[in-house]
Amino acid sequence: MGNRLSKITTRTGDDGTTGLGDGSRTGKDSLRVAAIGEVDELNSTLGVLLAGQLDDDLRAALGAIQHDLFDLGGELCIPGFENIRTEQVANLDALIEQYNAALAPLAEFIVPGGSRPAALAHIVRTVCRRAERAVVALGRQEELRPACGHYLNRLSDLMFVIARVLNQRADQGDVLWKHERARSRP
Repeated sequence: MGNRLSKITTRTGDDGTTGLGDGSRTGKDSLRVAAIGEVDELNSTLGVLLAGQLDDDLRAALGAIQHDLFDLGGELCIPGFENIRTEQVANLDALIEQYNAALAPLAEFIVPGGSRPAALAHIVRTVCRRAERAVVALGRQEELRPACGHYLNRLSDLMFVIARVLNQRADQGDVLWKHERARSRP
């Protein structure tokens, strides 16, 4: 890669545009840049989760996912480029099956929370859903491979499962929605 990022401030974006990976320029408010930014934020929130105490198996899986998200960002920043592979989506499916197998079946909705790591996993999940919406919006306006959306859809499911695993491992269990709780009416 050489000195690819040796100059951080270029001032070329002062006019409200940014460079894409193919050398073209687009508005910073474009759907493509929005999708790239959402994936970047997703990766950053995943980094916050990884900065805490995690078991080695989860650390390894989530660390690999961070690299996958760079692959996804690369595909988004170069129109027509293919970087996300079906194997990466299949890996998420396998992780979902692996971690979900040790969890009790759900009979109620989960309230985000419990242990701090689980709460952070829920934040990653919701940021992932936002990134998925941005990718779907981009795909409705420009050609984009379905694998991009598939990856984010599976990742949000995995983060839900991981949040449950983190609460289980912390001996806190799931925080269930109490839909029949007493409510005061104004």
